[in-house]
Amino acid sequence: MILSDKTITKMLEEKRLVIEPITPEQIQPASVDIRLGNTFSVADETSTGIITLKNEIQYKTITTDTYLIMPGQFVLATTVEYFELPNNLTAFVEGRSSLGRMGLFIQNAGWVDPGFKGEITLELFNANKCAIELKAGRRIGQLVFAEMDDYALHPYRGKYQDQRGATGSRVFLDHD
Repeated sequence: MILSDKTITKMLEEKRLVIEPITPEQIQPASVDIRLGNTFSVADETSTGIITLKNEIQYKTITTDTYLIMPGQFVLATTVEYFELPNNLTAFVEGRSSLGRMGLFIQNAGWVDPGFKGEITLELFNANKCAIELKAGRRIGQLVFAEMDDYALHPYRGKYQDQRGATGSRVFLDHD
């Protein structure tokens, strides 16, 4: 079941769902607006020009209120908001249509697991032929919350728990 603004507000008031900072204007009829943070990361070039799944990737990370994402560029960014989801709630990350129409693709694997705590790392791609100026604090997308039929037996405790800032891939920690 998708949560309504009424339910989201109640959960926030009762501290069953944590979103900090948040303003009342961010709460929409069936979602919460998320804002772009001021941390951006780009993968460093490797000597071979190849990124593998087994080696840790190095990133150049900057903190700035304005970031110019160039045509064809991929960059990691973060949300202003910090989240703590209860063990019976999941969330879907959706980009804003207005930004998609500019050629800015916004992803994060699209899913936030029950039990997740941290800022959300966003994967941004500029598919336009022009650079796009990004401003920290601007609405970048929304979270749509869905209540699960029961509490998760194994809530999220993975390699991105408690992340802050634009967090790079940790796929090298996988055991498969």
